[in-house]
Amino acid sequence: MLTLNNLSKTVYKNKKRIGRGDSSGWGTTAGRGTKGQKSRSGGAKGPYFEGGQMPLIRRVPKRGFKSLNRTEFEIVSLSGLDRKFNDGDLVDRQSIYKAGLISSRRSAIKILANGTINKKLRIDNIPMSSAAKEQLIAAGCEIIA
Repeated sequence: MLTLNNLSKTVYKNKKRIGRGDSSGWGTTAGRGTKGQKSRSGGAKGPYFEGGQMPLIRRVPKRGFKSLNRTEFEIVSLSGLDRKFNDGDLVDRQSIYKAGLISSRRSAIKILANGTINKKLRIDNIPMSSAAKEQLIAAGCEIIA
């Protein structure tokens, strides 16, 4: 049976000690060859280096802008609320997450006027578009600020 205490010494391979004298077999140039950029320390080229040709990242045009401070909302539609909730239900961040309308408990959410709603819900402290607010009020929903 093979266990740690009866492994032979050949299992563990010694680390190659480069640049430790000529007798080691890896002295003088230490396996780097002679002269040239790659033989010197710090001579490695970056991952995007293309032999002096203009790199792809600089050849392709850049368009658009995304702010680092943007808030990306998960959208909740009126039809989704109509499908997942019953009359008189309290709709808050927790209940929307439990209903599976958003993917994360902490994500920013906003109700948009996609579809229609026919149920009277109680909506607690959720941002919404003005069109969605009008439709919710018309359907008889109570909006708690």
